[in-house]
Amino acid sequence: AVVQQFVGDKVDAIVLAPLDDTALLKPVKEATAAKIPVVIIDSALQGQVGKDFVSYVATDNRKGGEMAGQEMVKLLGGHGKIVLLRYMEGSASTNDREAGFLSVIKNNPGLTLLVDNRYAGATAAEAQTSAMNLLDQIKQADGIFCPNESSTFGMLLALKQAGLAGKVKFVGFDATPQLVDALKDGSIDALVAQDPVKMGYEGVKAAISAVKGQTPPQRIDTGVMLLTKSNLGEPAVKKLLGS
Repeated sequence: AVVQQFVGDKVDAIVLAPLDDTALLKPVKEATAAKIPVVIIDSALQGQVGKDFVSYVATDNRKGGEMAGQEMVKLLGGHGKIVLLRYMEGSASTNDREAGFLSVIKNNPGLTLLVDNRYAGATAAEAQTSAMNLLDQIKQADGIFCPNESSTFGMLLALKQAGLAGKVKFVGFDATPQLVDALKDGSIDALVAQDPVKMGYEGVKAAISAVKGQTPPQRIDTGVMLLTKSNLGEPAVKKLLGS
């Protein structure tokens, strides 16, 4: 409805981070048909870049998930039981991260998936509740992966509530101050970090380019980085975190 309102208002361009990769395709197509360039950022849309929207600016989410999986293999020495708490159905970005993570885990026969079909929900509070409902499995697990900020933070709260923080290997996604603090104190072992500032900047830059009649790149990869307690002092990591 918001996107349709923008079209009705005849805005010059739209930069959109879709929550649902299917439901938002129709209004985006309507914007494009009305000659309003749309740039998709952060999470994919089930449309064709260059036709339904002008550019897609995001992390390589599958690569990010693969990085998380590789770090989990390293943390567990290739052996152990794992809980994956997914984010939410319809979210293309986290679906890709989950798929990347699972592709690595399934190629390591010493690793067993205890849970891979449960969803956290949209908020950290929902994720905490979902994690608490998995407490029996979590107590058996050697490693946990969560694919976005809210699922990671909700799982962290649940682990702290259950007295399990730091006792199970935990790889999360995104790098908010609370999650970085948990990385520093050992409650989280690794975080896969995006560059959200670059994502927003490049998205608006692409939209302005399109408004000017230019053709922005159809795909802009804004990068992904693995954060651990040991590399937080590195210049590239400090720059990413704005510290």
